[in-house]
Amino acid sequence: MEAPHLRLTLTQSDLIVVPGSRITLAAEIELPPDVHVYSPGVEGYKPIQLTLQPLSGVELSAPTYPSTKVLYSEAIHERVPVFEGKFRITQYVTVVPSKTQDVVRSLVSAQKTISITGELKYQACDKAICYPPTSVPVKWQLRILPLDLKRSPKAIQHK
Repeated sequence: MEAPHLRLTLTQSDLIVVPGSRITLAAEIELPPDVHVYSPGVEGYKPIQLTLQPLSGVELSAPTYPSTKVLYSEAIHERVPVFEGKFRITQYVTVVPSKTQDVVRSLVSAQKTISITGELKYQACDKAICYPPTSVPVKWQLRILPLDLKRSPKAIQHK
């Protein structure tokens, strides 16, 4: 998807999961030449931030950001941590039943699709200007299958 001052591609390690599965969600970001965004931990600037909405039955880890580059700005004689070019922000998600009754339901229920939503906040800058902070909505879809309770065919069972 196109967003102001960057190209954003959302990917995921799996499209179909069962309860107990852990997957990786990724926001792949491509900035134009000479454009940067600030990394988390920067002071005095708006850092890039991936925030996902909590969802029942889904455990979210903290997002993982790549290594930063330190940019020296001649105009203000300051060093700041930034991201440039192409980089990826990842976040692990585990599908878990939240209560005992959900465990039983996940054994016998039909498949369902859930959406994991959130936003990517950032402020892009080039050599001459910092653009207003912005946010872009993000959304991944997961199809959750019930656990398989059928026995293995007799021919392949361990004896």
